[in-house]
Amino acid sequence: MTSNWNSASYKLSKQGQAYVLVTLVGVSGSTPRNSGTKMVISNDDIFDTIGGGHLEYKAIKYAKKMLTSAKNAQHLEHFQLGSNLGQCCGGNTTVLFECFAATGVNIMLFGAGHVAKALLPILAQLPCKITWVDSRAEQFPANVANNDNVQQVVSDAPELEVANMAENSYFIVMTHNHQMDFEISQAILKRADFHYLGLIASDTKWRRFQQRYKHRDIDQKQVARMNCPIGLADVGGKLPMEVAVSVSAEIINIYQAEQARLTVLSNQLEQDSQQISAPKAVSKARPKSQQGIDWQELKQLLSAD
Repeated sequence: MTSNWNSASYKLSKQGQAYVLVTLVGVSGSTPRNSGTKMVISNDDIFDTIGGGHLEYKAIKYAKKMLTSAKNAQHLEHFQLGSNLGQCCGGNTTVLFECFAATGVNIMLFGAGHVAKALLPILAQLPCKITWVDSRAEQFPANVANNDNVQQVVSDAPELEVANMAENSYFIVMTHNHQMDFEISQAILKRADFHYLGLIASDTKWRRFQQRYKHRDIDQKQVARMNCPIGLADVGGKLPMEVAVSVSAEIINIYQAEQARLTVLSNQLEQDSQQISAPKAVSKARPKSQQGIDWQELKQLLSAD
């Protein structure tokens, strides 16, 4: 277990990874931690603690369940530490679970030439998880290893790395070898589940590749989905940084449009499935040992519950 929940949530948000923020929003009686204590649970790690024991075990288990839903959600749970969880402190605690779904983009960048080296620092500052592939280990800059968003892969057969990516991934192909570009792009086209495939190429190279795809019986509908020439047409220039800005702008444009579409769809589904009603506030005297808001009162304030 590592700490701290604050830096962890910032780091996970920056990387676009999913996580659950767990907060003790109300406690009464004897409890391991005070109201306001937080921890963060991601798919791969746990940051900070709400006191350990059976309470934390149950919290982690529920958080992991929320992560599998892959959507933003809130949930409130009340625990009696003695009678329900068998903890000797015997108090009561109310736990708020806030699930933040993954917003990042999975990108596989092939090639570590001048354009890729200009492109990588831009992508690394976005909510993207980048797998950077090249057959030449010496081509990778030394400082890339310090970036949590980037994984370097040295492979003599880069086209085989395509199979390791999730569905709806983004692929950028710009190696030093035309035949390698063809083998990589062919492997991506055969998968047919990519969200974006950009190929750096001259008009001549692109025409030759299209003919070769036909001879390999590649589905022409998938070929039509490729972005070649790569980058936004409105962002011109041939310098490595100019091309890098054009490519990154194209990727940002695509993933922002997809996130907007998913948001609209999610809001529509929520409106169709729920009737929004304004809860009535509850006010009552609280025991001196109670910290934070009463769980029944808070439950009425969360329309999701």
